[in-house]
Amino acid sequence: MGISYTPSKIFLTKGVGKHRERLASFEMALRHAGIAQCNLVRVTSILPGNCKLISREEGQKLLTPGQVVFCVISDNATNEPHRLIAASVGVSIPNDPAKYGYLSEHHSFGETEEKAGDYAEDLAASMLATVLGVDFDPNTSYDERKEVWRLSQEIVVTRNVAQSAIGDKDGLWTSVVAGAIFAD
Repeated sequence: MGISYTPSKIFLTKGVGKHRERLASFEMALRHAGIAQCNLVRVTSILPGNCKLISREEGQKLLTPGQVVFCVISDNATNEPHRLIAASVGVSIPNDPAKYGYLSEHHSFGETEEKAGDYAEDLAASMLATVLGVDFDPNTSYDERKEVWRLSQEIVVTRNVAQSAIGDKDGLWTSVVAGAIFAD
């Protein structure tokens, strides 16, 4: 039998970094997001029941250097001058706090921070809606689906965190990260 861990808190963060080396630009983005001092372990899309969404400031106080931290993280990078990149994570929390929710990551080229964030949020809500049995047409607009979710009273909160950046004009690596970080 393996180790079992169910986090009780989660926070959202984002960052951007630039450097001549791709890995160093990613590190700079993690620093900007306030999570570079941790050993990050990527997990899939389930938000545990009774997991409380807290502020970035509150969450960072719970982290210690070298700590193994589970997260859902999206990242993107380019060294192409003037190329728009984005990374985003969406969160969908059901009305019943004991039920699990969903997290989704999205990374893209040519999308603004707002568009990438809305997409990730919509994706997380869509995944939760399907397991809750909320009837909606996936071909309707984001705003129309949001209204269906609100009226269904099944999905109580959707949020997103997104970071976009434009590739450095001189060709330095530009990295963006957006993450949902589990903490206790």
